[in-house]
Amino acid sequence: MNTKPQAPRSPQDIRPDGTGAADLGHVSLEGMHSTVAVPHHEAGFWQQWRAFVGPAILVSVGYMDPGNWGTDLQGGAQFKYGLLWVVGLASLMAIFMQVISARLGVVTGKDLAQCCRDWYPKWTRWPNWLMSEVAIGACDLAEVLGSAVALNLMFHIPLLWAVIITGLDVLLLLAMQHFGMRTIEAIVVLLIVTIGVCYFIEIFVLPQTQPSFLEMGRALISPRLRQAGMLYVAVGMIGATVMPHNLYLHSALVQSRKLQKDELSMRRAVRFNTIDSTVALTIAFFVNAAILVLAAMVFFGKESVTVTGGQLIKFRPDSDWIRVAYLTLAPLLGTAVASTLFAVALLASGQSSTITGTLAGQVVMEGFMHWRIKPWVRRLITRTLAILPAVLIIGLRGDSSVTDLLILSQVVLALQLPFAMFPLLQFTSSRQRMGNWRNGWFLLLAGWGSAILITAMDVYSLPESLKAAWQVIVGT
Repeated sequence: MNTKPQAPRSPQDIRPDGTGAADLGHVSLEGMHSTVAVPHHEAGFWQQWRAFVGPAILVSVGYMDPGNWGTDLQGGAQFKYGLLWVVGLASLMAIFMQVISARLGVVTGKDLAQCCRDWYPKWTRWPNWLMSEVAIGACDLAEVLGSAVALNLMFHIPLLWAVIITGLDVLLLLAMQHFGMRTIEAIVVLLIVTIGVCYFIEIFVLPQTQPSFLEMGRALISPRLRQAGMLYVAVGMIGATVMPHNLYLHSALVQSRKLQKDELSMRRAVRFNTIDSTVALTIAFFVNAAILVLAAMVFFGKESVTVTGGQLIKFRPDSDWIRVAYLTLAPLLGTAVASTLFAVALLASGQSSTITGTLAGQVVMEGFMHWRIKPWVRRLITRTLAILPAVLIIGLRGDSSVTDLLILSQVVLALQLPFAMFPLLQFTSSRQRMGNWRNGWFLLLAGWGSAILITAMDVYSLPESLKAAWQVIVGT
């Protein structure tokens, strides 16, 4: 581990606050920093767009991870399209927060972790770093479970062994990082396209699951929480949407572009990163909406289904919806293709989220503590910490504990989220830190409104979530 400052980069223009990341020689994701060239600001729109597109795509996979799948499946199965507006609202708030995060990275030349280290008292570094690490570990737990369930369903590998196998993806990430940021972005795009194609086929091609788009449209623009239990599921959807590690990660990823610091170049970078965030998270919205719609079409109004082999599966509010979705899609839809597509998409979701979780881990460790360790060592530590609780609880309680573990991971994320959102908004709303690039009135209202609403819903659901988490721990 190297704790000494790295050699300073070439000189840069002074930031709005009078400092820059280059002052200390510490940059975000050093091996990828400023590695992607961008054209002159007079270049055409598409040429510039191709240069800037990518960071938000990596971030967007956090909104399509197995944790989101669980809440979307549950919402569609229990309330049909009734919570589709929640998916839309959560996605809109996510766009606001990620746009602001990207702006922080472009303007200050620092990621959110570096800003917290430099602009908050020294005593805050350790607790902030430790909370961020716990949140990343909790998120990685969800990725472990999603990938493991997919391997279990596709290849009938026992879930316990599937969890252990997921630890080998450290070798995959190590191989990818040698090829640079563009290669990582391309692989994640491929995984996202896999997810999107799977759901496109299930909703638009398979006749059994073609929904009523008119009914979906009415549900999307008619917010209501009339049925018992809807509020709790809605809280779960919104509270777990804006992942704390994504706010740290996005402010670092935008610096992979070789940005110039004159006003026109800065304006262009802010503009294209805003477009990148909006497009990528809109795609994430459609994926999450598709998961909810599929669950509504297949499960809503049914109490049970008999799967191959004569096994009767009953639907309950506390069902393991990820496993139920796979097991019941084939007999309900009359084809095995849907079940296979579902498992492939789930595996792609887990693996793409794993890549971004590792990068986020590097960002918070280097940003808060100025520690640099090899990426594969970092990945091995994070994945081991995620695998251990999964192996322990699954070993003791069996495969039925997957949903319980997902609940536990969401509780941890909910606790950490305000500690990332409010510093981000504080810094980007400050003229001292951002100069003329501070948040305007629209981003001020949208950002602070989103943060307050998300935090309020997290606090509201916290007693119930802590109760569920305690049940996971004690095994009741």
